[in-house]
Amino acid sequence: MLIFATQNPNKTKEIRKILPHWEIKSLDDLNDKDDVEETGNTFRENAFLKAKYFFNKYQHPVISEDSGLCVPSLNMEPGIYSARYSGEKNDKKNIEKLIRKLNGQSADAFFMTVICLIQNVEPHYFEGKIHGKIITETRGEKGFGYDPIFVPHGYEKTFAQIGAEEKNKISHRALALEKLIEFLS
Repeated sequence: MLIFATQNPNKTKEIRKILPHWEIKSLDDLNDKDDVEETGNTFRENAFLKAKYFFNKYQHPVISEDSGLCVPSLNMEPGIYSARYSGEKNDKKNIEKLIRKLNGQSADAFFMTVICLIQNVEPHYFEGKIHGKIITETRGEKGFGYDPIFVPHGYEKTFAQIGAEEKNKISHRALALEKLIEFLS
């Protein structure tokens, strides 16, 4: 069993689909409402802060992750602030702010995930990245976060249009989890 240090039901659902043969317990499953402040300056630092806190609390293997959307033409914004880019945790407002900052122009972007595993004090990190572009209008009903405006390279549809099964084969999170699985095998 692995504890997944998140209270985000979308991330939990996604990781369980990608790792169907693993027993994953989220913080919600454990009725744990502790919220670790993400004070790091990088995805890696924030993933570590969460993993360390919950490993110390439960003394059980923990994975945590931090991820976000990075737009090079905006100095990598929203980056580590992706979930609260608009000042609050609101996907629609975050998307609106990003499109506004891009002045209605599409832009190259990438999603980045860093997973931190702590099994016995020493952290291990696994990164995944997928490049694509931001479009200026939302398309698709599936997914969450910036999925409706992110078109991965090699696709004409957004993450929100291609659906979970396809997304879970190519996403930044899936790529990082593949590395985690390889490490644990």
